[in-house]
Amino acid sequence: MKILIRPHDIGKGSAEFLGKEAHKMGFDGVQLAIAKAIEGQNGNPGTLTPDLISEIRAGFNNNGVEIPILGAYFNPVHSNMEKAKAGAEKYADHLRHAAEFGAKFVSSETGSYNDDHWTYNPKNQTEEAFQQVKSVFAPMPKIAEESGVTMVLEGAWGHCMFCPDQLKRLMDEITDGGKSGSMKVIVDTYNYLYIGNYADREKIFAHALDIFKGKIAAFHLKDFVVDGDTLKIVPLGDGIMGWQDFLPEIKKNIPEALLVFEGVPEPEKSLAFVRKYVG
Repeated sequence: MKILIRPHDIGKGSAEFLGKEAHKMGFDGVQLAIAKAIEGQNGNPGTLTPDLISEIRAGFNNNGVEIPILGAYFNPVHSNMEKAKAGAEKYADHLRHAAEFGAKFVSSETGSYNDDHWTYNPKNQTEEAFQQVKSVFAPMPKIAEESGVTMVLEGAWGHCMFCPDQLKRLMDEITDGGKSGSMKVIVDTYNYLYIGNYADREKIFAHALDIFKGKIAAFHLKDFVVDGDTLKIVPLGDGIMGWQDFLPEIKKNIPEALLVFEGVPEPEKSLAFVRKYVG
């Protein structure tokens, strides 16, 4: 199985620098958010020229590092409608250019009514929120299909797609009942957790595997401990998530899925832990 890291978790610089560092650490690829990782670039529509794409791709590929996923995260329910519109246009543009990077997927989350603070707001869990997110992402499967790539979304308890079932509903409603292959998901079990439900993490993980069968592009890997009334991220294997059970299950049932480190402390130590279970 291929294991990725977000290059902006390494730092910010040239693709060549980030590619060397990712390879040195032992990762197979990256989930690349251009604006966060590549110095001097914002990834906005019109900036992804053939020369820039070639430079970025070569910087990673020449160091043995793939770019399977582009990140173009934006808040579709931001109160600044121009900001939400610009984010959607950037996401669509990434879909159109993804294949030139060698990427199969372009990812985003589903936003929060807390604007730039992607945190819980009771309005996130309303029908209005669902319909607003749906209206923004509804055109994207067709753009993805025309571009020969796949859009991927991930849910989170504090976001508008606050549980796996809500994200599954969105997928079904914008991809003809899930029949289209132009949309898949990233499963981030940690993102669905908060202090009130973390004990249900095994059920949430198993449910996501069940309802998204055949539609999972990647897993975001995070581990945690309970610290008072908060969940604190720790190196993989040092927490209570249960990756020693989850990883063999993923390898057995979804061996093609990408495993992505997202803000993981001590990434090299965490990578050694993951390799024990997936090779």
